[in-house]
Amino acid sequence: MKKARLNILTKKMFLLFFIAMILVSLDSYAKKITFLASSAVPAARGYIKVTRDKNKNYVIQVQVLDLAEVNRLQPSKHAYVVWILTDKEIIKNLGRLNSQPNQGSKQLKASFETLSSSKPIKIFITAEDDAGAQNPNEQVILTTDRFLLD
Repeated sequence: MKKARLNILTKKMFLLFFIAMILVSLDSYAKKITFLASSAVPAARGYIKVTRDKNKNYVIQVQVLDLAEVNRLQPSKHAYVVWILTDKEIIKNLGRLNSQPNQGSKQLKASFETLSSSKPIKIFITAEDDAGAQNPNEQVILTTDRFLLD
């Protein structure tokens, strides 16, 4: 009886360990890139994660903390926009960065997630008057260095 219980416990522990290893290995396929320090919003910091989905698209996740409200910038703007520089040297508007204050603090947190069929080599955020802008303005808030994906 003791041996059977020990055998079941061992199998359960092995199964939990196996599941944990799968989860860790899946997260290791994500490429995490930190944004460079910003001169426009010095307190802002964040990172991006880039992974591939089953359809070979690039899943791009952006997380930013301590981002100033866009209307407080000089000059004032209406939206933060996430841009991608592709491996074909094309710049594309990925969309508006969603921001909201953290609960219980004045810290502004922003996040964004999208899919792209184009391979990114650089991602940057600008402050724009129009979230649907076709070309970024010069007011770059955060940017990554160029990066390589496997």
